[in-house]
Amino acid sequence: MSDRGLVLVTGATGYIGGRLVPRLLEAGWRVRCLARTPRKLADRPWASDPRVEIVAGDVADDSALERGLAGCAAAYYLVHSMLAAGEAYAAQDRQLALRFGAAAARAGLGRIVYLGGLGELGDGLSEHLASRREVEHVLAAGGVPVTTLRAAMIIGSGSASFEILRYLVERLPVMVTPRWVATESQPIAVRDVLHYLVACLDTPETAGRTLDIGGPDVLSYRDLMQVMAEERGLPRRVILPLPVLTPRLSSLWIHLVTPVSQHIARPLAEGLRNRVVCRDDDAARWMPQRLTPVREAIRQALERAERGGTETTWSMAGPVPGDPDWSGGTAFVDRREVAVAAPASAAFRAVCRIGGGHGWYAADVLWRIRGAMDRLVGGPGLRRGRRDPETVAWGEPLDFWRVTGLDPDRRLSLRAEMKLPGEALLEFTIEPGPAPDRCRLVQTARFLPRGLAGLAYWYAVLPLHGIVFSGMLDGIRKEAERIATSPVVR
Repeated sequence: MSDRGLVLVTGATGYIGGRLVPRLLEAGWRVRCLARTPRKLADRPWASDPRVEIVAGDVADDSALERGLAGCAAAYYLVHSMLAAGEAYAAQDRQLALRFGAAAARAGLGRIVYLGGLGELGDGLSEHLASRREVEHVLAAGGVPVTTLRAAMIIGSGSASFEILRYLVERLPVMVTPRWVATESQPIAVRDVLHYLVACLDTPETAGRTLDIGGPDVLSYRDLMQVMAEERGLPRRVILPLPVLTPRLSSLWIHLVTPVSQHIARPLAEGLRNRVVCRDDDAARWMPQRLTPVREAIRQALERAERGGTETTWSMAGPVPGDPDWSGGTAFVDRREVAVAAPASAAFRAVCRIGGGHGWYAADVLWRIRGAMDRLVGGPGLRRGRRDPETVAWGEPLDFWRVTGLDPDRRLSLRAEMKLPGEALLEFTIEPGPAPDRCRLVQTARFLPRGLAGLAYWYAVLPLHGIVFSGMLDGIRKEAERIATSPVVR
């Protein structure tokens, strides 16, 4: 396919942006990704495509925007702050959109494409949806034509809304819910969203227009939960709406039951009180496609999650802090090593299987208890799982850890994101053995305590290290040796 020009994608580390880039490449576009942490994109399958350019930069930096927009025909604005902090996230989004719109005008950009939120108009919008509306207007104020696609719940493996729905249905046969379960919605499959995002560049009618996009079905959230239960082979859920449940209480409940944090759940819960149904079918007429029914979309998402290899997840866009300054204070170290009768490649594969559905090789009950405790105090717990059962990428989450170091067949470093009175790092290093089919696996846990609470925490969990860390190391060794001798490539 001939070169159609260059487009900028902001938010490429996020759920939609990470899936949009390969679809743009398939359509013949060259793609430039503006990312605060380019390393997070290095392991994406499309990152090595010669038509992809990944540049470091922040939307809040005018010079970075100038570099990112130079020579582009269009830009996708997929930046949004899902932080439930009163007016803070709305003010931040307003300023970022203002900078981007102005920079796009200076660069002579032909089009901005923005993915917003579907919902009724007027004064009754939730703060979250009202902020989305404001971003639409601020982007357009710069003078560049903006195509806004407004979507309700996006159904796809790994999306925040889908994960909330799935976990609520799977874990709660009886649910006490807010009144919003009776609100009508028009969900849309993620593949259909991506079609609209790509097709709008080829549809002149969409320039400067706001388009509602949705699937073929309109149903209440209560009905959506029952469809999910049926697709999971579960009995009908008993749903009891109560008028006293506020968005704050709902978000805390979502935090405890699902992998999604209360900071992301709060805006989503607030938005659920608004009816989210398309007002017209302009998008469907101008950019025709077969729209995926809700039941089919849910089935496809579940099958993809069960097969593994989910393309992107809601949690992949999280920030990756720098390594803690271990030299700035006393760091407790638990170092263990073991000889492995397997090559380094097998040991690395075994290390990369930790977390998620595979577990942590030993003392899984203790890990689950620790995860439940973390959820109770506002941490991510274990429910984030992992994107793929076999492979990991830099910057992505593994339960309540995040990958901060990755050197194939040599090293995997994880930084804890659980609630802790200090900073924790878990690192696996693979050293050469006396022969090519032998290696040594070194497992190092480091903890930098904060104050007396940090010291108390370390000594409280110290007796469990012999069970948890020794068991994990031995489990990895056994798995590596099994991989090395298995005739089946997994």
